Amino acid sequence: MATKNSSVTEFILAGLTDQPGLQIPLFFLFLCFYVITVVGNLGLITLIVLNSHLHTPMYFFLFNLSLIDFSYSTTITPKMLMSFVSKKNVILYAGCMAQLFFLCFFGISESFVLSAMAYDRYVAICKPLVYTVTMSPQVCFLLLLGVYVMGFLGAMGHTGSIVSLTFCVDNLVNHFLCDIFPLLELSCNSTYVNELVVFIVVAIVIGMPIVTIFISYTLILSSILHISSTEGRYKAFHTCSSHIIVISLFFGSGAFMYLKPPSILPLNQGKVSSLFYTIVVPLLNPLIYSLRNKDVKIALRKTLRRKTFS
Repeated sequence: MATKNSSVTEFILAGLTDQPGLQIPLFFLFLCFYVITVVGNLGLITLIVLNSHLHTPMYFFLFNLSLIDFSYSTTITPKMLMSFVSKKNVILYAGCMAQLFFLCFFGISESFVLSAMAYDRYVAICKPLVYTVTMSPQVCFLLLLGVYVMGFLGAMGHTGSIVSLTFCVDNLVNHFLCDIFPLLELSCNSTYVNELVVFIVVAIVIGMPIVTIFISYTLILSSILHISSTEGRYKAFHTCSSHIIVISLFFGSGAFMYLKPPSILPLNQGKVSSLFYTIVVPLLNPLIYSLRNKDVKIALRKTLRRKTFS
């Protein structure tokens, strides 16, 4: 179903590449990526649910990060896999707008949940005596509510901006997903206002979390430098290292994609950047948090031991 301003009822997704020899190898590569992403994130969610010593604010946010990453990847990857094995990967107009909405919703929610995790680390390291009071279940719930509200508002802003466009004849989206800039390229009318909306929304939904993260880690660094023992400093740094790696991967690729006008960033480069933050980051997050986290390793051993005995 098309909007009243558009004659387009469906879009064709061009996919990642048009080289026939690469289609099947890429299909199996990204199928493996998707399986690892699903197993990794659902496995981390299961471990957090089953192990009571992981029922803390830090793992509450990590639970939601894994849930977002799983949903994020599921929004994108199955449709992308179809482009490798079908001659024409068609998506209905309504389906395209739905994919765009959930892409934005989960992406923005992830940026804010990462900032909530940074705040949690700040309280844990800088104010350990009042940690349980400051990060009470009520506070954690309100922070999470804020995460999803900002995700919803940002997604509505982006999707509403694209829905207002007029699409005439050309319906070939030069991408493997319904993303903002490839759809702007297909518009019959001027996209100046729409691009302005994109940059304003992105500046807010990336700017606010980055400022929160920067302030949190500035205070954390200052606190760590005042720790007298080397072992204490190492432990504090190690506590934050996984989170810093995830932040760098996610915000780096997202900023590269959305804070440049489409005229400056070629769509082929945009595909690579999109691939990184929609496929690779959800794949790496559970690996980073499990391989570098002693508590998760202990929980995994306990769960496997329980299964073995049963």
